[in-house]
Amino acid sequence: MPLSQEQFSQLAKDLPGMGNDPHSVRARVEAMEKLLERSFHIPGTKIPFGLDTVVGLVPVLGDVVTAAMGAYIVWEARNLGMSKWQLIRMAANVGVDTATGAVPLAGDVFDFVWRSNSKNLRIIKKHIDKHHPG
Repeated sequence: MPLSQEQFSQLAKDLPGMGNDPHSVRARVEAMEKLLERSFHIPGTKIPFGLDTVVGLVPVLGDVVTAAMGAYIVWEARNLGMSKWQLIRMAANVGVDTATGAVPLAGDVFDFVWRSNSKNLRIIKKHIDKHHPG
């Protein structure tokens, strides 16, 4: 039996992390940041890395994919009503990561060090803590 738009909206609202409220947005962004920046550790160390570093090893396509995933975080921030200045800073973080990550070898090392998604998560958390407490 097909769901109506209202039933689908209610179902999505009831699922954890699927709403448009700041708490749900924060949960999704934190999950995406962890996936991109801190999913794995170098064996024998506590140095984290994520899909941004791994997928970035694939020339061109890897950088496009990780840029799209980083842009998703900026899109979620836009839905929170963040200021244009904050969105520009976040887009610049993703842009620097993408542009520098496209350079063979040096870009892969840069992806390991420059954590644009972690920077963007900090910007979003600061906004949520200030404008949407609780």
